[in-house]
Amino acid sequence: MAIRTLDEKFVHDLGDIFDAEHRFLEAQQEMLQHAHAQTVQMLLTEHIAQTQQQIENIGQIYKQLGVAPERVRCDAAVGLVSEGQKGLKETAGAPMVQDVMIAGACSKVEHYEIASYRGLIEGAKLMDNTPVLALLQQNLQQEEQTAMKIEQNTPILLNQALSANQMGR
Repeated sequence: MAIRTLDEKFVHDLGDIFDAEHRFLEAQQEMLQHAHAQTVQMLLTEHIAQTQQQIENIGQIYKQLGVAPERVRCDAAVGLVSEGQKGLKETAGAPMVQDVMIAGACSKVEHYEIASYRGLIEGAKLMDNTPVLALLQQNLQQEEQTAMKIEQNTPILLNQALSANQMGR
């Protein structure tokens, strides 16, 4: 589909993050089954609930715009999910390393989502659409908080994996 106007670009980008959120939700649910550390399980469980809310928020944005919700294939999300699934396979049998890998994969996802929402927020500001802007800002705030939690916990997970590795020698 040719994109000729900023409104069309906004709806396209909205469809992209709508697809990404759905893909990431499925991936988080899969990773939760492989998470070992309580911290990783808690982060995933919390973010699964947030992702479900973010998908609902995007649905509300579509209603505000008077446009039918449509997922636009997000190749970046496809790649990030594929990379995460590959990492799960490669770290099977090393639980603490797998937890570090899960945290890293989630961090990459968060930064993609943050960039996407920031772009959409700029578009909503230009459209002067306050209800849409508020929903996008809510999603962005959740993504930024999740990214921060992952970044705060990653050194702890790394140290736990390192200690376990050294003890195993």
